[in-house]
Amino acid sequence: MSTDTVISVEHLSKCYRIGLAAKRPSNLREALQQVGMAPFRYLRTRLRGPTEEELIWALRDVSFEVKRGEVLGVIGRNGAGKSTLLKILSRITDPTEGWAVIRGRVNSLLEVGTGFHPELTGRENIYMNAAIHGMKRAEIKRKLDEIVAFAEVEKFLDTPVKRYSSGMYVRLAFAVAAHLEPDVLLVDEVLAVGDVSFQQKCITKMGEVGRAGRTVLVVSHNMASIANLCGRALHLDAGRIVHQGEARSVIQQYIAATGSAAGERVWTDLARAPGNDLARLCSVRILQEGCPGPTADVDIAKDVQVEITYRCLREGTPLYAALWLKDDMGTEVLSTSNSSGVNLTEDPWYGKPLAPGMYRSVCRIPAHFLNDRGYSIAAIIGKPPSNTIALEDYAVYFRVQDTGAMRKEYYGQWLGVVRPRLAWHTERMVTDGAL
Repeated sequence: MSTDTVISVEHLSKCYRIGLAAKRPSNLREALQQVGMAPFRYLRTRLRGPTEEELIWALRDVSFEVKRGEVLGVIGRNGAGKSTLLKILSRITDPTEGWAVIRGRVNSLLEVGTGFHPELTGRENIYMNAAIHGMKRAEIKRKLDEIVAFAEVEKFLDTPVKRYSSGMYVRLAFAVAAHLEPDVLLVDEVLAVGDVSFQQKCITKMGEVGRAGRTVLVVSHNMASIANLCGRALHLDAGRIVHQGEARSVIQQYIAATGSAAGERVWTDLARAPGNDLARLCSVRILQEGCPGPTADVDIAKDVQVEITYRCLREGTPLYAALWLKDDMGTEVLSTSNSSGVNLTEDPWYGKPLAPGMYRSVCRIPAHFLNDRGYSIAAIIGKPPSNTIALEDYAVYFRVQDTGAMRKEYYGQWLGVVRPRLAWHTERMVTDGAL
């Protein structure tokens, strides 16, 4: 471990033992048998140890290093092990195998209001948190105005935090964590609670912390924030590191791997498909003329069709289909639905009570609209006007291939997330005395 390395993680693993649901008794006799056998089942389990079915590895053989002043992003699906990793680094939980070494004072923001006492005021919680982290009263007093101004809670500073909204809670918690001058700042996905302007303030502040020579580890599902804030990132999946390296490269690999590489995502088991007892998603496909089936590679010069199929499960349920289009960095390009108010065509099925059965909604993206890069689709089924039933982010991934139809003599990278054909007109303007 070099002197410039602040965090060193070697072969880190975390295993949890989970309980398996017992068979529910169908009569009084079976219930009494279960009660009588419970002590013997407990002893047998303790003596034989847990089975493979009773163990879940939240982290498995994770190794990486973080240098001083580096901002490292951690990305991955829900349940990939991101929060478990931060909890181990924060010394909230112990690893099952491996070890982690951190040099310097650590401050973490893992959940909204972590370390706050609900009965104390905002001011008292600031002093308490700062004192816990070893700051003297004079230092706290010097930082107080800066913390309060950043959190934007001046009017409520002497109000018990139990009366704060979730947004006020997270603003104050982040302000305290970021202004206590830690050597290492660990931030979990809590900034999503704040509004857009505060999220931007937090991103700017974390960048300042990194430039000041401190180390930041941030977990987020916002790929654009990770790309702009972090120089390096690692992608966790099922507790293991899949990719690590330059942030933008890791994000592109993550999005491509998360979305179906076959140009389609199909849910064959309806009970496990996204949705609820009103409706469930069945499939999402990328289609294009000339392709015999779904495709992940589309021609820039042809229309692209996004097909969403879903099943209505309850008689008389009105449904809508929608999608979000994101680029290969996770930036939202556009959102659209089959509502007649936001698309070019009148969809007679929108908002109408549906009979149970399978339905298909297709969105056509015109040719020469997307740029030559990767895109992903988030598929949505909802009940009008805005009740989301199912939202599958990164459902499919596809790549637009440039055929050169628009380039003529230009061969460089075309700037922008989209590159539509727009109308231009040039005319000669003649004034008196001018040639």
